[in-house]
Amino acid sequence: MIAKAKKVLSSDLIKVFSYTGLSTLIKLITSYITIKVVANIIGPAGVALVGQLQNFTAIFTTIGAGGINNGVVKYVSEYKDDEKRLKKYLSNGFKLTIYFSGITGLFLIFLATYLSRWILFEDKYYYLFILFGLSLILLSLNNFFLSVLNGFKEFKKFVTINIFTNIISLFFTIILVWLYNLTGVLIALVTYQGFVLIITLFYLRNKKWFSKELWTSWDKDIVKKYFSYTLMAFVTALTVPVSQLLIRGYIIKEYSIEEAGFWEGINKISAMYLMFITTSFSVYYLPRLSEINDNEALKKEVFKTYKIITPLIFVTLLLIYLLKDFVINILFTKEFYPMKDLFFWQLLGDFFKVSSWLLAFIMVAKSMTKLFISTEIIFSVLLVGLSYYLISINGVIGATQSYCINYFIYFLTMIFIFRYKFYKTI
Repeated sequence: MIAKAKKVLSSDLIKVFSYTGLSTLIKLITSYITIKVVANIIGPAGVALVGQLQNFTAIFTTIGAGGINNGVVKYVSEYKDDEKRLKKYLSNGFKLTIYFSGITGLFLIFLATYLSRWILFEDKYYYLFILFGLSLILLSLNNFFLSVLNGFKEFKKFVTINIFTNIISLFFTIILVWLYNLTGVLIALVTYQGFVLIITLFYLRNKKWFSKELWTSWDKDIVKKYFSYTLMAFVTALTVPVSQLLIRGYIIKEYSIEEAGFWEGINKISAMYLMFITTSFSVYYLPRLSEINDNEALKKEVFKTYKIITPLIFVTLLLIYLLKDFVINILFTKEFYPMKDLFFWQLLGDFFKVSSWLLAFIMVAKSMTKLFISTEIIFSVLLVGLSYYLISINGVIGATQSYCINYFIYFLTMIFIFRYKFYKTI
């Protein structure tokens, strides 16, 4: 019986990798074309500016959704067979998303000029923040509905919508960058995701849970449960992107915006190949951890995933390092050759990052709010501190060295925490 269960779980994980593999492959292709076009037209300085806006939109995308998307995945996965409780969780999650995105959107619109000066160093980009504020409610609702699909483990629909998102992003960005250069890239970045809601609604139109019952009365206990995820998501939103904003700003201040563009380039490369891992984590791993209540089963699931993920990521990183000249030529231009020195530390850091995530996801799946918040804040502060110190000594390579050191320590910390936790009821 146990052997049969293991076989089913492994089959599920492989199935998810095959589903998400197609989506991620298309996303890689679209990301490659986008990065190549953008890099050719706007150069390292423009890439750095795009990175600034991407970090900002990542923060407010999370805030606009109320930070509850991981909670939606967990509770839909947990109560998908209990129709009465499921309706309550869906309704309260839907209403929270509407309120958070509406309030956040108004904030962005009213402070557009200030935000433009702070994030993009000039007042003239104020309209980007107005556009982002207007489209935020559409983006937030789309992410809410995708989280529901994820919780139901409807992998095919989830992947199909993501494929359409990537294709729309590609055409949207290329058309706008061709027409307006850097300005076009920035406009595409803050608007394209809102249009995808139309596709998502088309796929949901016949779903039983997708009805007027999404708007019912509040349930204080459920809202309180969601707020634990809000806290975790807000901390992530205000640590990871803010850390990158601070580090990039420090590089620009101490060296140049071109140097910051090289650092942004290596981050883009990491983001591209890590998509295979992170997509499967969010689609399979989080719902799976959420539905496991037995300590031994949880431990087996984690070890099983390690056996699949770590060899895959190691081989991928080794190939990228050996082919780094080719990677730069394919993705960027000759202007980005100075980026070669950043590869070793960045790739090693990525290995420790993925290894630590396999354990860190347990904190999200099991609502370990205090522990999650504490570790996120501590290691984000450590990353910024290490970066400032090592950049001042070693130049831009210090940013990747600090990234590697930070995630190595984080990985060791996760091992220590969960070696203890696995011997207790989670």
